[in-house]
Amino acid sequence: MTVSLPARVGRDALTPRPLSVERGVNPHAPGSAHLKLGRTEILATVSVDDKPAPHMRGKKEGWLTAEYAMLPRATTDRQARERNLQNGRRHEIQRLLGRALRASVDLRHFRNQTLYVDCDVLVADGGTRVASVLAGYAALHDLADRLIHSGRLSEWPLTHVVGAASVGLVGDELRVDLDYAEDKVARADLNVVATDAGLLIEAQGGAEEGPITPEEYVRLLRVGVEAVGGLLRELHRQL
Repeated sequence: MTVSLPARVGRDALTPRPLSVERGVNPHAPGSAHLKLGRTEILATVSVDDKPAPHMRGKKEGWLTAEYAMLPRATTDRQARERNLQNGRRHEIQRLLGRALRASVDLRHFRNQTLYVDCDVLVADGGTRVASVLAGYAALHDLADRLIHSGRLSEWPLTHVVGAASVGLVGDELRVDLDYAEDKVARADLNVVATDAGLLIEAQGGAEEGPITPEEYVRLLRVGVEAVGGLLRELHRQL
């Protein structure tokens, strides 16, 4: 059966969707950001708990953990609220977010504290986990800026500028930043987490419709890292 491949309107294969971010949107959170990537929208907040994570007690640095959730009408049909913490997809995304965002922070500045980064999907149109990485970093940037300006920290605590991008093979075309229509027909896709300096943190994904060549995988990875750099330049322009 021939699958009709979705056409791109207003951008070429290697151009991400428009990105916009506003930080400081939650008056109760010490760090927050509202990020849009195309039609996907994420609200990210950072909370600081003056208690160490159990496995960090007695150590000389803090910890960062991330949580991810999707609102019931984030998608075209209402989804039941995610109350089961053992939900496989949710757990997998939370682990990705935690690893990505810990790579951006020198946690020695938060000794005996735990940072909680909550990423809530307001609208989903593909790429929710990569948009959550970007939103989570923007919220951490907001927290760091507030701590520096208030005098509670004297040294900038973020050591790496971290972001993420999706990349996939839609038919024989390599595309960056897949929306939902593209993601569901891609024969391979990756979520790439990297720094603005082009350093790789993680790549998650693989072939969906049969194996791909090592050369195709390497190209996906390389283009994904380049896409992260472009998204981070636009993000920092707005922060």
